[in-house]
Amino acid sequence: MNTNEREIETFLDKGETLTVEFKSDPKGGLPDRDLVTAVVAMANTEGGLILLGVEDDGSVTGIQPRHQDTMGLKALIANRTSPSVPVSTELIELGGKKVLCITVPKSQSIVSSTDGLVLRRRLMASGRPEAVPFYPHEFVQRQSALGLIDPSAMPLVSLNAEDLNPLERQRIREAIRRYGGDMSLLPLADDELDGALGLVTTVEGVRRPTVAGLLIMGREEMIRQHVPAHEVAFQVLEGTDVRVNEFFRKPLLQTFEEVELLFKARVVEQEIQVGLFRVPIPNFDRRAFREGFINALVHRDYARLGAVHVKLDDDGLTISSPGGFVEGVTLQNLLVVPPRSRNPLLADVVKRIGLAERTGRGIDRIYEGMLRYGRPAPDYSMSDASSVVLQMCRAEADTAFLEMILSYEARTGVPMPIDSLIILSRLRQERRLTTADLIQSTQKPEAATRATLEKLVESGLVEAQGSGRGRSYILSAKVYKKYGQKTAYIRQAGFEPIQQEQMVIAFIERHGEIKRADVVDLCHIGPFQATRLLKRLAREGKIEPKGKGKGTFYVRRS
Repeated sequence: MNTNEREIETFLDKGETLTVEFKSDPKGGLPDRDLVTAVVAMANTEGGLILLGVEDDGSVTGIQPRHQDTMGLKALIANRTSPSVPVSTELIELGGKKVLCITVPKSQSIVSSTDGLVLRRRLMASGRPEAVPFYPHEFVQRQSALGLIDPSAMPLVSLNAEDLNPLERQRIREAIRRYGGDMSLLPLADDELDGALGLVTTVEGVRRPTVAGLLIMGREEMIRQHVPAHEVAFQVLEGTDVRVNEFFRKPLLQTFEEVELLFKARVVEQEIQVGLFRVPIPNFDRRAFREGFINALVHRDYARLGAVHVKLDDDGLTISSPGGFVEGVTLQNLLVVPPRSRNPLLADVVKRIGLAERTGRGIDRIYEGMLRYGRPAPDYSMSDASSVVLQMCRAEADTAFLEMILSYEARTGVPMPIDSLIILSRLRQERRLTTADLIQSTQKPEAATRATLEKLVESGLVEAQGSGRGRSYILSAKVYKKYGQKTAYIRQAGFEPIQQEQMVIAFIERHGEIKRADVVDLCHIGPFQATRLLKRLAREGKIEPKGKGKGTFYVRRS
């Protein structure tokens, strides 16, 4: 572990969060019990950092001598927690005072103190964190989020298989035919179908429905009783006026069909001519909606009260579901992480029925449904520990961009890969980017992103300029010509190095100074290229740097 002073100062400025806690160390020292319970609460949540020797307001008061023994403190915490929590410790000095940084890992099981305290952290209404009791009925929720159990596979021992609704079984068979599901399921007898899908399991010789079975085939009153969290809300807003406000607590397939009908009624299509064919352009892609909505139904936390919300308003389409991302899934790896589910059995059922992408890459379909029409990428940034929020903005389609994609697919005979769509979309919006700029968007390693870029260069859709780390990419001349933007291409193709130098010097003479961001905008180059240009001019004695870090700027050398 290596926590530097600048990082700690950033934490102190921002204040306590769900993953950062300040602990005062008064005369006599913070009681061991208080420190251990703080570790327990953090381990049972998301893990994080405890700063010992810091007051609640972020002021540094330092630690007592007995807490400067970092190895002894690690042993104390390990011995006083069950199962033992392997914390990391580091002493740093701030303003002449010592602070102990305790890094707590997120536990893969329920942790308690050896004297029986089980706590977790949560955010209060004020936004400040607090430690609260972690009750036994919440353990299943925690284990589900960690992927240790499958709550959808749990049998409901108070119900019999005969309590399920046979009409919903017929709906399953019709859905398999309609959506191209697993056709091998169709010849099976009713009880065989239930068993093959895991909707029913045998407990002590009696066939009992699973939670997934009840959600798929249960009668509405039974679902309300045994899975009370199941609810779906569909809303249409125009400004502040609510046009539609429907709520559903029906079996999942029936709910999906009825909500999809409500959605389809609000899908409007226009057509464009591409070659000999008329191509429809919807205001919202139906496949993207289907994958987003099914994901919300399947991966939600059914132990947490709250509805799956589908909202259409002036901004676009929003789908939200209770429960954060499953363990291991983050905003930074959505596109590449192996498929994971909070409810594996339920996820498998909807895949075999044909409702969800069977490869588990439904997220690709959501991205594709936005990007191929020249619209912004789907946005998950509003998601947090309590909910997953998918936003698809309402935006006009870029028909020229769509034509480019369709022409590529007609020429190659294969769909445009999702990584290529992401890169082309960003180049369309931001004009010039480097490999480093694009890695975050593709979520792939540098080598994979670079390989995709070079394939786009070979296809004639993208042009590369420069070499090495400074190599940058723009849409090709033929693409800009297709757009009717020849002058825009000339601007993006950039300037010769001597021209770039002259422009930087002229900017400084007019404004007195220049920053890297100014060079990026002025010369239409990437951040790395801008840095290299400025450093070269400094070495040649034409300019000189002032300031440090992000505040660095350049002036003419006197």
